[in-house]
Amino acid sequence: MYIQREIEQSLEALLAQFKCVLVTGARQTGKTTMLRHMLGDSYEYVTLDDMNELSNALESPGTFLNASVTPVIIDEVQLAPSLFRQTKLVVDETDSCGTVVLTGSQTYNLMQVVSESLAGRIGILELAPLSLRELAGSLGRGPYVPEMVERGNAVRAPEGFDLWRHIQRGSMPRLQDEGVDWYAFYSAYVRTYLERDVRQLINLKDQRKFYNFMVAAAARTGQLLNASDLASDADVDVKTIQGWLSVLEASGVIRILHPFWANTSKRLAKTPKLYFMDTGLACYLTGWNTAEQLRRGAVAGHMFETFVVSEVLKSYMNAGRDPRDVYFYRDSQKREIDLVIQDGRTLHPVEIKTSANVRADAVKNFEALRSFGDYEMGFGSVVCQTEKPCMIADGVQAIPVWEI
Repeated sequence: MYIQREIEQSLEALLAQFKCVLVTGARQTGKTTMLRHMLGDSYEYVTLDDMNELSNALESPGTFLNASVTPVIIDEVQLAPSLFRQTKLVVDETDSCGTVVLTGSQTYNLMQVVSESLAGRIGILELAPLSLRELAGSLGRGPYVPEMVERGNAVRAPEGFDLWRHIQRGSMPRLQDEGVDWYAFYSAYVRTYLERDVRQLINLKDQRKFYNFMVAAAARTGQLLNASDLASDADVDVKTIQGWLSVLEASGVIRILHPFWANTSKRLAKTPKLYFMDTGLACYLTGWNTAEQLRRGAVAGHMFETFVVSEVLKSYMNAGRDPRDVYFYRDSQKREIDLVIQDGRTLHPVEIKTSANVRADAVKNFEALRSFGDYEMGFGSVVCQTEKPCMIADGVQAIPVWEI
């Protein structure tokens, strides 16, 4: 059964504004399924995974794509970068918007080609794995910004939903089918990612070392990023690790979160945190094979935090907003805040706790944000396993994950 995606509204807006739209995102997030569901009746569909189509696109892009075949969806366009110049020629021949829709599963080299060939003509969206909003059918709420939640308006979990099972199993659309074997899915996913995407992006001489690097990165999800430690685990140098992190980020596998500082250059200089966008993949790589193992295990806190952060980031991506408005906070006095969400000149603090009961001292570090005189401190929240929203301090509310 098709699950409606929250990003659909953003896609419709871009189709009405731009001549060309590019939908990126990690493999298996549902890009093709969504586009064919939304546009299949009125758009031609071509995938460059088909070797005949790919050969035609590479050898004769002008014949492959011309005004007579639009509107068209071209899947896995990163396989034929030469098509972007032809796309420019085609869309320039018409005043109509939304004539060409492209998809790509990695952006490492894709964005440079897009900026060179289609600047001003293309709208870009990134599709993440399924969100809790999409599973609950609670769409159209925009990017998450903490605000007071009335108990009567609280979003409820679907009947029988097991949150920890969902965190361990992952948010990929295919895995919502209980008949799909979890281990077999991720085993094939990692193998395909290594053999196709990674080899296209870099000259990978040792797949095993890259796999070890992915495992080491997954073991550190929700933690400060230490490239030296990753290099030691993967038996490569730090420069290689930095390049490999860029590959994971460009492929939509991870997100790098920067600390909030009023001085922008300080944000980039300080140590960031690493988060996997799909906790199922992180669990597979690190060997947490059941929900019960994960719930009781040593990484439960980091994995729960990773899940919550990914849900917040999905809300921004699905709204077509920049997720770089989401930060964390850590200062020299070791005061930490899991998330700081910037909304204009207002900073909203968010703490993440695995427990259901949260005390007021859990938010004592929120006051650190008042030191940024050019900003106001807004309403805050503690995302936890409480069943219902409840106030825990002045201007701070504990909320279940469904309210993100």
